[in-house]
Amino acid sequence: MQNKIKNKIEKELAGLIRQSDKAYSLSKISPLLFKGIKDFVLRKGKRLRPILFVAGYLGFAKGAAPGLYKTAVSFELLHDFLLVHDDIVDKARARRGKPTLHKMFDNYLEKFKNAKFDGQDLAIVAGDVIYALAVDSFLSIKADAQRKERALKKFIESALYTGAGEFIELLSGIKDIEQLSEQDIYRIYDYKTAHYTFASPLSCGAMLGGANQSQVRRLYRYGIYSGRAFQLKDDILGMFGGEKKTGKPALTDLQEAKKTLLLRYAYNNSNKENKLTIKRILSKHKVNKADLLKMRKIISASGALDYTEKEISRLSGKAQGAIKSSRMRPKYKSFLRGYCEELLRL
Repeated sequence: MQNKIKNKIEKELAGLIRQSDKAYSLSKISPLLFKGIKDFVLRKGKRLRPILFVAGYLGFAKGAAPGLYKTAVSFELLHDFLLVHDDIVDKARARRGKPTLHKMFDNYLEKFKNAKFDGQDLAIVAGDVIYALAVDSFLSIKADAQRKERALKKFIESALYTGAGEFIELLSGIKDIEQLSEQDIYRIYDYKTAHYTFASPLSCGAMLGGANQSQVRRLYRYGIYSGRAFQLKDDILGMFGGEKKTGKPALTDLQEAKKTLLLRYAYNNSNKENKLTIKRILSKHKVNKADLLKMRKIISASGALDYTEKEISRLSGKAQGAIKSSRMRPKYKSFLRGYCEELLRL
């Protein structure tokens, strides 16, 4: 089922890029803008957000409404918009195994020595265009007007929360790691990741599919727990995975000095010498491979890796409990369980 849904999403995504050019003449307005958006959006990805949206919808609807998959694609475009801006904030050079959008534009601008702007400026604007395409795409589904309005508000809410999550995560960077509680870190995870990655796609799909408020709330809780676990897995991969697995350089997360649950536990359960080492590495302007190896060693010795893996398992269990009594069609409830278990597997 996963491959079937994903194949339809891939086809719809490619079609949407063509249709948007036809509707808005983007390639005529700026070939560079259109080429950049097309290249970035069509890169290979998991497409988990649109897949979850479709599962949420079909779990309650009698069948696929016209425009279902085009609306599903809006969640992938929202993701792309957020990635473009996130890469600028993080000063990232690679995304999904290729240059970030702002680096692509930087490469184009190299031949213009008198340019008073750079690739970041262009990418910010391109990201805004992608967000506009996302909202436009969301409106495609044929559905009850009131349901559609409620779902659109939830979609916009997820974009707002993700921006707020990025904002508070950046501010957490100026705090010492011991100043952040576990609750503070989970608050960042909820706003920055869980809402738009799991909770919003599932609940928007369910709303449009005819689920009542109680059923939507169950899926939303499922999404928050799954989103937290997904972020914890991402934290582990960011510290112990390589570029082939994450699609970004191995030093990225450490360079950004992100205060993760993994690092917080390691700090709180390390000796004085290792605590000083953690602080020193997090405060460095530029980290290197030796810093990464030291951090990995400290994390493993502290028990943080084991603790985080247990947290993933605990949260996954809470997520499954949230939909245990859901009235989703059994076929899609079973799919949802299996799909999310696969996503959370290390």
